[in-house]
Amino acid sequence: MDKFDRIYAMHRILSGRRTPISHEDLQQQLECSRATVTRTLELLRDHLNAPLLYDRERNGYIYAGEGRSWELPGLWLSSREVVALMAGIKFLGESGQGLLSEMVRPFRMRLEEILKQKHMGAGELLRRVKIVSTNTRDQGAYFQVVADATVRRKKLSLAYHSRSADEESLRTVSPQRLVNYRNNWYLDAWCHSREGLRTFSLDKIRSAQLSSEAARELPEHELDAQLAHSYGIFSGKPTAEADLLFSAHAARWVATETWHPEQRGEPLQDGRYRLRVPYAQSAELIGEILRYGPDVEVQGPADLRAAVRARLVDALAQYPD
Repeated sequence: MDKFDRIYAMHRILSGRRTPISHEDLQQQLECSRATVTRTLELLRDHLNAPLLYDRERNGYIYAGEGRSWELPGLWLSSREVVALMAGIKFLGESGQGLLSEMVRPFRMRLEEILKQKHMGAGELLRRVKIVSTNTRDQGAYFQVVADATVRRKKLSLAYHSRSADEESLRTVSPQRLVNYRNNWYLDAWCHSREGLRTFSLDKIRSAQLSSEAARELPEHELDAQLAHSYGIFSGKPTAEADLLFSAHAARWVATETWHPEQRGEPLQDGRYRLRVPYAQSAELIGEILRYGPDVEVQGPADLRAAVRARLVDALAQYPD
C-alpha cells in the first residue's frame, strides 16, 4: 500500500467511526508500522486540513464535530477503485462498437496517469481485460446527436424505419434514456407523433436533428412501468407468463441466468428446471427459447407453445431428406 492509498484508507476508517480509534488499531487495520501511522496522521491533519483530534481520555483519534462528512480534497481513489474504473471504461469504449470511446478518452488518460504513479501499468490491465460483443448491429451515425439531446433534455426530430411495419416515418420525440441491451443501443422516448412511450433502435434511425424545444419529462417509475417489466426490449406491461421446462443438462446453465427481474425458477427432483417468465410480446422470447433447441419445452401458454412449434416445423422444413 503506497502513501496515497494509506491516506485514503485511514480517512475511510475515521469517517466511518463515531468513537475514537487507537494508534494500535490503526496499525492493525492499515497493516503498517507505528511510525507509518504517525506520518499518515500528520499528513491528514497538517497538509490536508482534516478535522483530526486526539482524545486523550479514550486514547484514540477521531474526526471533530461534523468531521465525518469531511472529504479529501480532489478525487481520491484507491488502487482497486482505479483498476475497477479502468475496466469499466474499457467496457464503455469497446461495447456498442466503441460509440462512447471518444467520450471516455480524457478520463481514461487521467486514470492511466494515476496507475503509472502507483507503478501499475495501465497497458497490462487493458491487455488482460477483453470485451467480446456478439450480435451487434451497426448503430448508425446519430448516436452523438441522440445522446446530446437526451442529456440536454431537448426534443429530437427523427426519420425512423420501423422493422415491424417495414416503413419509414417522421417522428418528433422527447428522449428519456439510452439503453444498451445485448450490445445494441435503444432510445426510450415519448413519441409526440404517436402520443405514447416508444423504444427506438438506433440502427434504424435514418436522420436525427436536435430541437431547441425542451423535452417532455416523464418520471422514472412511469418509464419502468411501461418499458421495463416485460421480457426483452419490447414495451408494454406483461400480459402472459411463459412456463418453460428445461432438461437436466440445460438446467446447469438456466438456473443461473436472469431472463427477467421477476422470473420464478424451480429446480425439480429429477434434475430438470422450470422457469416462469413474464412477457408482453413473444417475438424475442421465442428466439431465446429456440436457442435451447431440444433442451426446453414450452408448457404454456398454448399460443406461445404453438408459435414455438411452428418455428421449429418451419426450421425442419429447411432440411428435407
